[in-house]
Amino acid sequence: MENITNIDETVLGYPERNHKDKLFRKIFGGEDKRSSRWRLELYNALTGKNHTNPEELEITTLENVIFFKMKNDVSFLVDSQMNLWEHQSTFNPNMPLRGLLYFAILYHRHLSKLEYDIYGSKLINIPAPHYVVFYNGDEEMPERTKLKLSDAFINFEEKGDFEWTSTMININKNHNETLQKNCKPLYDYSIFVDRIKTNINSGMENEPAVDEAIEWAISQNLLEGYIMEQKSEFKFSILTEFDQEKYDRSRRQEGYDQKAIETAIKMLEKKYPVEEIANLTGLTVEKVLELQKQLPSKD
Repeated sequence: MENITNIDETVLGYPERNHKDKLFRKIFGGEDKRSSRWRLELYNALTGKNHTNPEELEITTLENVIFFKMKNDVSFLVDSQMNLWEHQSTFNPNMPLRGLLYFAILYHRHLSKLEYDIYGSKLINIPAPHYVVFYNGDEEMPERTKLKLSDAFINFEEKGDFEWTSTMININKNHNETLQKNCKPLYDYSIFVDRIKTNINSGMENEPAVDEAIEWAISQNLLEGYIMEQKSEFKFSILTEFDQEKYDRSRRQEGYDQKAIETAIKMLEKKYPVEEIANLTGLTVEKVLELQKQLPSKD
């Protein structure tokens, strides 16, 4: 079973994609002492506990799970819990399924390390799973959302015997303020990313928006000077992330526009009024009229 992580993903139909470490992972998933301290601070803020020794966290992060062609952000063992943290800049309802796949590998590694025999007659005690998704996308979301795997079941019975969940926490500016108050690095991260978004929304291109936010963050000594120390790496990481998001949004919009065009053509063929088609598809009246002219003549 160990070689599950070495299966060629092309056999499974997963496309190649270069993964760039996200800023969240750099801050809370690093191996240096400062990152370890911030990770413990976030854990304490989430759980209400007061651990003081970062070494109590046994890191189990999956660097690159080729089988799934994904990366998780931060995973560790503490308090007899298997903790998995992920960061999302766009809402993804499939996080419970992703978590289930990740935890299967994490548990397998844990059991292999301890040389437990899952085929034996003795019950094996395992760490309880705790899966948190930190969300800071542009779509408005509640403070906390419980995502359930059962929502994806094709034939779900109300009294089903299986469930898997993830807790999505909104870490945008002015959300979950108590959590951010109790974890200064999370607060610094939140306001820093918000500064970039504000710059972009004001009309700035990505690179100037990031440059201004970095200089502002340095002047505010956010993340204890970490941004100043890693200025070039931070800029590259952030630009990569925001450029990818911009590309993904563009692709989604292209797909939406194409769907709207296909729907409009079908409605034109059925003689729906142009104004009604525009209203239902979101296309302009001019665009619908243009499509109407392109329809083959039935004379």
